[in-house]
Parts: sequence; structure tokens; C-alpha cells
Amino acid sequence: MPGFAHDSSIGRRDMLVVTGIGLVLTTAGLGLPRARADLAAMQARLDELAAGRALQAGRIMLDLPEVAENGATVPLAVEIESPMTGDNHVKALYLFAERNPHPEVASFHFTPRSGRAMVATRIRLAESQRVHALAEMSDGSLFTVAREVQVTIGGCGG
Repeated sequence: MPGFAHDSSIGRRDMLVVTGIGLVLTTAGLGLPRARADLAAMQARLDELAAGRALQAGRIMLDLPEVAENGATVPLAVEIESPMTGDNHVKALYLFAERNPHPEVASFHFTPRSGRAMVATRIRLAESQRVHALAEMSDGSLFTVAREVQVTIGGCGG
């Protein structure tokens, strides 16, 4: 190309190596702040759902493996104790993974016609973390539970 000297000490390969190192250092430095931001986003969403109501323990059975061999497909089952009548039923279930890029991983809505408030699915986990379940009842009460899951290989966060 006109105007460029070809005897430059930095070649294309060297430039790619330097750029790659810069990306690795930048990404490595973002891990902890991102986790804090994800946890803050999850807490903000929980506060929004709670709308000043107290969170109570109990009524939710959250079944997760203690160790997940593959973070890309972690089995999860949730059952909420409820008679599922018109006056007393589970309205909604929210699932959160506090260190995922998007902490709210799923939400489910129920009616008395659902029969049982039970869900079985698989979720992706970016890394080892706590998974939270929040159940909203028809009377406005909220129940919550959390379980720790150790992820041994890659999940959704890279």
C-alpha cells in the first residue's frame, strides 16, 4: 500500500497475538464486576416481585443436583405445597440463577385448574452458584428457597 513501510517490526500475526491478549485480560477483569451486576439485577427483580411483602421459607421443594457434570443442562424440579383451590393456589413460580448473565431463568404461571404446582425442566448455569425459587400464592404471600449447585464444566456464560 502506498505510504506504508513494509519493514514494520509488528506484523499481522503479532498484532493478532497482542489483540488476543488484550481481550483475555479485559474479559478476565470483568468476571467479578459482572457477577456483582448479575446479583444486583437479581435482587432488583426480587424486590420488584416482592413489592414490600415479606419472603417466607417453606412450602417449596427445590430438587437440584449438588454437583452438575454439565452446566449446559442441569435438571431441576420444583413442587410447591398447595391445595390448588380457587381460594388457595400458587399463582406464579420464578427461578433465578444468581451468577448467570440473565439471572431470571424461568417463570411459570398456575391456576387452580393446574391441579398441582409442579415443574420439571433443565436449566443452564454459567458457573457454580445458588439457584433460587420464588412462589407467589393467591393470597399474596411469597415463599422462597435456594440451593447451591457446583458446576464442573462449561455452562452458558463462556
